[in-house]
Amino acid sequence: MALYDEETNMLSLPFFSDQKDKMVSIPSGKSLTDYVIRTQKSLLANRKDKAKLEELGEIRRIGSDSKIWLGVPLKIENEVIGVLVVQSYTDENAFNKSDMKMLEFISEQVSISINKKKVEEGMISALEKATESDRLKTAFLQNISHEIRTPMNGIMGFTGLLKDTTLSGKEQQSYLDVILTSGHRMLNTLNDLMDMSMLETGQVKMNISTININDELSILYSFFKLEVEKKGMLINFETALPNNEVVIKTDREKLFAILTNLIKNAIKYSHKGNINFGYVLKGYFLEFFVEDTGIGIPKDRLKAIFDRFVQADIEDIKVYEGSGLGLSISKAYIELIGGEVWVESIEGKGSKFYFTIPYNPEPIPMEFDETEITEIKSSFQQKHLKILIAEDEEIAFDYLHIVLENSGTELINAKNGAEAVDVMRKNPDIDLILMDIRMPIMDGYEATHKIRSFNKDVVIIAQTAYALAGDKEKALNAGCNDYISKPINRTKLLELINKYYK
Repeated sequence: MALYDEETNMLSLPFFSDQKDKMVSIPSGKSLTDYVIRTQKSLLANRKDKAKLEELGEIRRIGSDSKIWLGVPLKIENEVIGVLVVQSYTDENAFNKSDMKMLEFISEQVSISINKKKVEEGMISALEKATESDRLKTAFLQNISHEIRTPMNGIMGFTGLLKDTTLSGKEQQSYLDVILTSGHRMLNTLNDLMDMSMLETGQVKMNISTININDELSILYSFFKLEVEKKGMLINFETALPNNEVVIKTDREKLFAILTNLIKNAIKYSHKGNINFGYVLKGYFLEFFVEDTGIGIPKDRLKAIFDRFVQADIEDIKVYEGSGLGLSISKAYIELIGGEVWVESIEGKGSKFYFTIPYNPEPIPMEFDETEITEIKSSFQQKHLKILIAEDEEIAFDYLHIVLENSGTELINAKNGAEAVDVMRKNPDIDLILMDIRMPIMDGYEATHKIRSFNKDVVIIAQTAYALAGDKEKALNAGCNDYISKPINRTKLLELINKYYK
């Protein structure tokens, strides 16, 4: 019996008994079972029938070939959910049209049983979800009521006390501080409710700008330092990239809100020790972390912690103020930006929250000395180098052409890796190749490998827009002499060329 999963286009095999094959699941595409699902009709096929279907492109063989194959669809409300199959490896006459009719009757009973089981499981799941939802909403409403009433009591109570004309200036200032703090607390709650409402209705939009990640972390450190030190704790932050590599394009407000939320939680739920936050570069993403030595999260609540209303549901959480929406808002923001979030925690020892955002570096204009550039150019200007620029982006080629055109060089352009290999075969006197790694038809790695099969001497400098861990090693392993990352700084490029042609 095979059941079809439309999302994955896979067939699961909850019951499978076969003399030759052992399978748990198979891809649905172009199998005999898939043919029955597509046509929604039973199929009785011998080897000739199967060969004809294969010739027509309707099927392809999967598993051992049988002499006779019989499959009938499993249907629920005219929708095929799977196929019931019998086959024989030894007897071509093992099944006939009469057996097909019998199997169709059996399939109806099996389908009814499957549907009944699905309905029962669906009802149980829906009831559990509804019960959980009601419980969390009740806890949320109780918490929100507390979060609004408590600061309101502070505001109204201390406003009333200010009417006392005998108060000293110091007492008045103290009362005003309480009113201000209570106002901020209530405003935070209302802001959380507004943010969640806008997220629910799809009104939150991305606002992309250019920011310096290191600067943002420094601002957060300065902002929270005093608050943390007042609790007798320490706060530190870590950066992994130099300033010329951390200017990226992202939604600054959302990123700042995410980090602020996680750091505030770390402070709220910690009473001693350290709070550390920062980031590392992993692949095409920046991975941020916020670590504390606080109360931690129970193991059975780790997955639920990002759900709405959950903060109010955790045992003993009532001693901490907050709407319970902060983490769910942060999760929604992270997913909008294009990342993911997770947490590691040991109850009683602390938590470490992680989240990722895409690493979209923004080129930083590099300062350069024209005199220095002129000196570098003149050092190889008289050598009349022949340079092949393998680059599919027209703007990138134009830039390199401008940088090199007055250096006494002859420039040739190839727009993909295959063209670069062909040009190199026809021009063995080429001195240097600037090899872009990401190109159509054939990438720079493969092109370099092919060129090295017939030319060991030409200098090949890899150029890539990614500049990530492992790229340099991969380029060198492919046969490149050196490596430069985009955006290409002309001074660095000329210095690199001069390194090989002094």
